[in-house]
Amino acid sequence: MVKTENISVKQFYKDMFGKTCPLMELFLDEQNNIDIGHFNVFNIAELYENKTCPSKPAMPYNRRTYYKVSLIKGDNLVEYADKEVRIKDHAILFATPKVPYRYTPQDSQQSGHFCIFTKEFLPKSKTGFAIDELPIFRPNGQFVYQLNPQQFRQIEDVFNKMHSEINSDYAFKYDLLRNYLTELIHYGQKLTPAESEANAINASARISTLFIELLERQFPIESATQTIQLKAPADFAGTLGVHVNHLNKVLKDITGKTTSEIVSSRIAQEARVLLKQTMWNVSEIAFSLGFDEVAHFSNFFKKHTKMSPLTYREVI
Repeated sequence: MVKTENISVKQFYKDMFGKTCPLMELFLDEQNNIDIGHFNVFNIAELYENKTCPSKPAMPYNRRTYYKVSLIKGDNLVEYADKEVRIKDHAILFATPKVPYRYTPQDSQQSGHFCIFTKEFLPKSKTGFAIDELPIFRPNGQFVYQLNPQQFRQIEDVFNKMHSEINSDYAFKYDLLRNYLTELIHYGQKLTPAESEANAINASARISTLFIELLERQFPIESATQTIQLKAPADFAGTLGVHVNHLNKVLKDITGKTTSEIVSSRIAQEARVLLKQTMWNVSEIAFSLGFDEVAHFSNFFKKHTKMSPLTYREVI
């Protein structure tokens, strides 16, 4: 099974530069960065010439808590949900925390630039749209765009201005960096999405694996204040960037069960554990498992166990 993690900005610097990275000191208390947000920009060729980053590694399926825009020059493979995109020369990638993806360099000749930023760094636009509402960052959209050499140079000019500005002493440089970032986003939204190479078998297996990973990552429930965030089939489909009917068909073909059946079975399993191993009341357990009403939870539990939650707790 593919293992995914939630990678924070702090973890990004730790993974990239190691424990000795001076930038780590900025993220010992990430709460300090919530109000103003975080932004940084990197030159890929220079970054991996650094002794702490000798080569560009493959990036496993992970859900990051930050956004990333990558200008890519080189041979690379990007896999996400049911899509597989081969970058053979130039491309730009817009990554959102909502979509886990895997990025694998296919050769050692890698160059380009990338920037990372948190949601707080790019507040709502004057039109009122938040970043997650922009087409380029919607979880069910494309986020890899092939570029011709001219487009690559145009976007690289923006990244070069970012590099120059972030190293300047200008008091309002982060306002200017927001403008450059917005320019990249609008440039990307005018591009045609890269064609995905469909491999039905691999894509279905990948969707199934990621679905199970998203489901299992919500458990175990360790606190009465913890509640699962993904429960309905549409929740999982939206996160994976596929249509809910397609997700259901993939899971039915591979497991013989529908999305709802798999999710319900796992929730019922966790309910039995919580009733047996904790002293939480039924209301607390219902809330932690995503039920707004205790009666709905009780009916759900009876359907799966043929007894009420309280009866189950007494006899088991």
